[in-house]
Amino acid sequence: MADLTLLDNPVWNALATAHQELGQVHGLAARYQEDISPLAGLAEPTPAALADLAALVPSGRGIGLVSPVALDFPTDDWQVLRAREIDQMVCEVLSPVPPVPVLRLTADDVPDMVDLAQRTEPGPFLDGTIRMGAYFGLRSGDGRLMAMTGQRMRLPGLREVSAVCTDPDFRGRGLALALVSAVAAGINAEGEMPFLHVKTENDGAKRVYEKLGFRVRRSVSFAVLRRL
Repeated sequence: MADLTLLDNPVWNALATAHQELGQVHGLAARYQEDISPLAGLAEPTPAALADLAALVPSGRGIGLVSPVALDFPTDDWQVLRAREIDQMVCEVLSPVPPVPVLRLTADDVPDMVDLAQRTEPGPFLDGTIRMGAYFGLRSGDGRLMAMTGQRMRLPGLREVSAVCTDPDFRGRGLALALVSAVAAGINAEGEMPFLHVKTENDGAKRVYEKLGFRVRRSVSFAVLRRL
């Protein structure tokens, strides 16, 4: 059984364990490599940890900090662009839905993946994000990427479902449900438990996830920061 307490501080614990090779660590702070993801985490919610994070972020660049609790950021180091709570959901027992053939996306698909993410804003998705795990999609008859979903953070026994997005022209067809189901089933097949993060107010997405067996576990703090 996976240790769900690791999800209280998911980015730090991912970069301290299964995703260590994808990140940078300085003292009490860790971040993913800049071309992979802007996500960062702290070993503890302290001024010392925030000072260590500042050493990992060049002046003028942004970072997305995930923390168990909201933090006070020193104004001489950081400009807070956004700060909010988001819900974390886990799926201990996946509810099956009729399978749909999905495509494993590769480096050749990255331009279309980045374009879809920029237009639908499921969360940060960069050229190197595909290195975090397996990503899958559905294409239309004319080749358009209709929807995608994949794996982001990895912790011992736990895998994050992320980048859940559908082109507006193809919404209402159950594509997100099919893709999240396929990705979650793949995670289960590897002996791991799926989890994900969703905006607290996004009731539509939550209903999709709940159909598959996800439940809200807790909220975590998410802050978008710019290094001064």
